Amino acid sequence: MTTPTPSVTGNIAVALTGASGMPYGLRLIDCLLAAGCRVQLLYSQVAQIVARQELDLALPSRPNETQAWLSERFGAHPGQLQVYGREEWFAPLASGSNPPDAMVICPCTMGTLASVAAGLSSNLIERAADVCLKEGRKLILVPRETPFSTLHLENMLRLSRMGVVILPPNPGFYHHPQSVDDLVDFVVARILDQLKVPHRLMARWGADAAPDA
Repeated sequence: MTTPTPSVTGNIAVALTGASGMPYGLRLIDCLLAAGCRVQLLYSQVAQIVARQELDLALPSRPNETQAWLSERFGAHPGQLQVYGREEWFAPLASGSNPPDAMVICPCTMGTLASVAAGLSSNLIERAADVCLKEGRKLILVPRETPFSTLHLENMLRLSRMGVVILPPNPGFYHHPQSVDDLVDFVVARILDQLKVPHRLMARWGADAAPDA
């Protein structure tokens, strides 16, 4: 029997940068694909270093190789996951004529956050974020740094005033996490909520039902 192809319900850009927190980004991609979203993936050179350091994963430098590998890893159907190079200026999300429905930079370095706040477009990640801002699309930044300097906080406040969602990966403990994966899922659940993508990563506050295993 042929497995039915899941319906695609949204076009979400995901960018991985060189901050610590690569498990958040990869879990987010997994959940978006499982929910039937179309994902446009970007990643920085330093993100490749972090992926190897934190997860012992070697993200290929060639986008087509990463696309094939992640599609197989997460079970994406053909065309559901598209990976673009950092200077692939003909990518759809480089233009306001073909923006994504939303964009998430997860994890987000303070350098990337500052560049977005300043309106820079020196690479495709920054340009895609700028497109989302100018086209009024949802932009979510997941900054992983501690402590925040005054400059970091001022940049985040500037972006927040533009309508950008600043979502630091601060997991709660009221759901009694039993593993690192539970902590990762807590943060990813908050991102999915902002995107209005249905999930059952954890029980809702005040709900009796337990999440799916």
